[in-house]
Amino acid sequence: MGSFDLQEGGANLDAQIESLLNVEKQMRLAGEVAGTKKAVVDIIQLCFQARAWKTLNDQIVLLSKRRGQLKQAVTAMVQQAMQYIDETPDIETRIELIKTLNSVSAGKIYVEIERARLIKKLAKIKEEQGLIAEAADLMQEIAVETFGAMAKTEKIAFILEQVRLCLDRQDYVRAQILSRKISPRVFDADTSKEKKKPKEGDNIVEEAPADIPSLLELKRIYYELMIRYHLHNNDYLEICRCYKAIYVIPSVKEDPAQWIPVLRKICWYIVLAPHDSMQSSLLNSTLEDKNFSELPEFRLLLKQLVTMEVIQWTTLWETFHKEFENERNMLGGPLGDKAAEDLRQRIIEHNIIVVSKYYSRITLKRLAELLCLSVQEAEKHLSDMVVSMSLVAKIDRPMGIICFQTAKDSNEILNSWATNLEKVLDLVEKSCHQIHKETMVHKTALKV
Repeated sequence: MGSFDLQEGGANLDAQIESLLNVEKQMRLAGEVAGTKKAVVDIIQLCFQARAWKTLNDQIVLLSKRRGQLKQAVTAMVQQAMQYIDETPDIETRIELIKTLNSVSAGKIYVEIERARLIKKLAKIKEEQGLIAEAADLMQEIAVETFGAMAKTEKIAFILEQVRLCLDRQDYVRAQILSRKISPRVFDADTSKEKKKPKEGDNIVEEAPADIPSLLELKRIYYELMIRYHLHNNDYLEICRCYKAIYVIPSVKEDPAQWIPVLRKICWYIVLAPHDSMQSSLLNSTLEDKNFSELPEFRLLLKQLVTMEVIQWTTLWETFHKEFENERNMLGGPLGDKAAEDLRQRIIEHNIIVVSKYYSRITLKRLAELLCLSVQEAEKHLSDMVVSMSLVAKIDRPMGIICFQTAKDSNEILNSWATNLEKVLDLVEKSCHQIHKETMVHKTALKV
């Protein structure tokens, strides 16, 4: 091989290709599928063995454009050439081969899965080169949810890659649109059931490649991406629900090293979430978790929020400040300064709700004292809660009095009157019955 003449070798390669092209033509015109496929694959293999990458690209394009080329031959050629991508000597040759195969596969349904895999490889290369936006644009060209023959896990993995790239380029709107292509219910499918044999006429679903994660691993990736998305909007309740979904994954639940950081994050984000019925339900269900025996301080934190007592912010912050700062070393990273401000806001809101349960009327000055705030701050927080419909209250500013009683509309007032009248008439009827009963027992005539 050392004395091999390149020019002679090139001529020899061209002659061999020409010979195989004639064979391919005869087989194609005769409609011989197996023969055509073999001839096409032999040409591709010949180019690869000679490491003639430009010739390989040219032959792929030429063979795909030959008159009446068989679908099976194009599929075999693309699949064979894809095996050579990782064997290319440099990145430029690799990109060129991928682009050639992509152009050949474009618009052909029978090689749509191969094209999706090619685009994914090209996007990965672009990402490694630091071209995140270009990689994201490439991935968005492919709509794998319409591919009937692609394995479910491969589809999910592809869409998740699209979402990740959108998040990396901070395109949060498109990330949300793409994430909605995946229903969370798909992760709860029972994978232990035996696969049904496809009926005649059904599309045969291909096996997922070996590098595609399992369904439960994809579930974790999905919710981690959703946490990244919701963190952008500071949607604490949704972040908490995502961590809850990760928490119940068997591999996480069985390993304390994994579930302890997740449970910590669940607690923090429940506390950070604005008070409403969903937050309250999540808070109470979380408190029932037996794993809190490992995290007694977090159980105490949640317990304070369900107890109708005023919480002193300074005392609480002194107690939990260290744990709050420790989150930077845990799963999901630090909670940040914004979260610290929102935590104080949630404690103030909790205290206002507690006050509204015990008082129907209270002075603004007294409310400020209970909340350890200035009058202006207390009024602002109260007004914000009324505007967000977390609380019903009215402020008489000249008198400095807050009324927590709900204003009743005319229908409620009429209904309460009707109910009261019904009770009164019922009492009168019972009284009359008792009087008549007594007179009958003692046989005493009533004097009118």
